[in-house]
Amino acid sequence: MFGIFFIFTFLSYGIGSGLIDSVITTQDFLSNVNVNQTQIVIGVILMALVHTFLNIGMPVIMLPILKPYNRYLAYGYLSAATVATVTLLVGSIFLLLLLPLSDEYVNASSVTIPNIEIMGMLLKKGSFFGYHMGMALWSLGGLMFVSVLYTSKLIPRPMSVWGIVGYVFLLLGSISEMFGHKEIVEIVSVIPGGLFEITLSVWLIVKGFNASAIGSEPGK
Repeated sequence: MFGIFFIFTFLSYGIGSGLIDSVITTQDFLSNVNVNQTQIVIGVILMALVHTFLNIGMPVIMLPILKPYNRYLAYGYLSAATVATVTLLVGSIFLLLLLPLSDEYVNASSVTIPNIEIMGMLLKKGSFFGYHMGMALWSLGGLMFVSVLYTSKLIPRPMSVWGIVGYVFLLLGSISEMFGHKEIVEIVSVIPGGLFEITLSVWLIVKGFNASAIGSEPGK
């Protein structure tokens, strides 16, 4: 179930952000938003509703599995994932606010258009910072998660090390992006962690956790 949630979480946010980015990355983006409102709404539903449910569901599913090994890191993972998801949700709502702003934009006079454009840019920036803050928090939660996986041997340790490296890259990349966007930094920072999450999802669906490690849980 955790692996399935992970894959659908990845797809929901990826598809949602792709739909929205194709609209708001144009030069006259507010006019483009106005004529593609349905696409924006669908994208936000995927990012703010579907993703939020699945993303919080993952640490909830894992809590009873991780808690016997390290309750502090297990609850830390749940807390960080929840705060990260809420932060991403807020960033998505900023994008939804572009809809009423775009209505004002297409009916605005030449005097008010510059002010509306500034507001639109601020909403886009708010979403940008919300995303990277959310990913930084998600990375911290991910580090707690894979730390428990490493010590418990629930998955092969090399895979846990891969996860640790991936989340460190993601954390550093997200922090760096808040100081100034660099496309190459963003791409490089998400690849190791993203591939780890997909690999882990498939691994858990196909093989599950290490049965001998589960059998050696503390207190059993």
